[in-house]
Amino acid sequence: MANTSLNKDKIKILLLEGIHENAVETFADAGYDHVESLKGTVEEADLPGLVRDVHFLGIRSRTQLTADVLAAAEKLVAVGAFCIGTNQIDLDAASRHGVAVFNAPFSNTRSVAELVLAEAILLLRGVPEKNAKAHRGEWAKSVGTSREIRGKTLGIVGYGNIGKQLSVLAEGLGMRVLFHDTADVLPLGNAHPVPGLDDLLAEADVVTLHVPDTEQTRGLIGEDQIARMKRDAVLINASRGTVVDLEALAAALDGGMLAGAAVDVYPTEPTSNDDPFATPLQGVDRALLTPHVGGSTVEAQQNIGAEVAGKLVRYSDNGSTMTSVNFPEVALPPHPDCHRILHVHRNVPGVMAAVNRVFSDLGANVDAQYLQTRGELGYVVTDVDQRASEDAQEALREVEGTIRTRVLF
Repeated sequence: MANTSLNKDKIKILLLEGIHENAVETFADAGYDHVESLKGTVEEADLPGLVRDVHFLGIRSRTQLTADVLAAAEKLVAVGAFCIGTNQIDLDAASRHGVAVFNAPFSNTRSVAELVLAEAILLLRGVPEKNAKAHRGEWAKSVGTSREIRGKTLGIVGYGNIGKQLSVLAEGLGMRVLFHDTADVLPLGNAHPVPGLDDLLAEADVVTLHVPDTEQTRGLIGEDQIARMKRDAVLINASRGTVVDLEALAAALDGGMLAGAAVDVYPTEPTSNDDPFATPLQGVDRALLTPHVGGSTVEAQQNIGAEVAGKLVRYSDNGSTMTSVNFPEVALPPHPDCHRILHVHRNVPGVMAAVNRVFSDLGANVDAQYLQTRGELGYVVTDVDQRASEDAQEALREVEGTIRTRVLF
């Protein structure tokens, strides 16, 4: 039996930033036809009015969902971040409003790993500098600045999903792989952990960064860290723009302290292709610059479109919150022959007693109930007799601590 949801023809879905058409097709296949897809980035000042009547919202990395925007989205049930990160979303505010957030943490890991590996090869061969000189009419053929990747040491800072996939690909090319991570993680293949960042920097021929944007990682690589690297080493950052001091990196490249660097992310990035772009690395021949395209391949966007839209469909149809980044995770079976009531509440004593009292007072037959909590948020799903669902929902709205409740038919 297919999952069903509440009045699909009335559910409004808005997709921003040119999300792949796979997402629209996924919604359509599930019976959702009220889908609007817009290209480009919407100005933050225009977002509150745009999302006011939206039930499900899809964004990528540029759209900023602040507390004010989320407060204006009175009907919003869930947000899909069609990308890896969720830094652009105020997750605490989303939780306070009972809005579940889903993302795609794995769909473009291959894309990023491939770009990093390609950049490592180009940098070790000195291609960025040779390319720049060739454009200026200079002939810079030199064996001394061209090295093979085989036999070199790759140092991965942040051994997560991307780091691990890169590790496997690099070993296939004959590289020795070291990694440093603040968490205890098991290595894949023949990769070896090193106890500290300085140890990795001193030993690696290629240093690549794959860490989140946190207080601890901001400015992780600066003048002192670059000075600890080999003079013929290369640095690659395809993680977050705040991780590397770009002025220190530009000075190191100009001074010959590094053989090269590739940067795909920046502290401040244009909001559209029409906006100007500036970085201290412009004009530095040894720097390979790309406009935040690590995960931007056709294949990755197709995968992300289908994955995140599928998660939103499952939450809308079934109430399942698995892999949500801010909600208690509950995996739910189908609910044939009964109505399913979703109740999002503050995780405080007495709420569940009040919830169950509602069903008891109504004499409602409870077919199944699922409860999970996460921090200050609680999520209980109750399958009840169809005749009792409307009265139960009205009564549940009055339970102290309730954030949001809805019924799946």
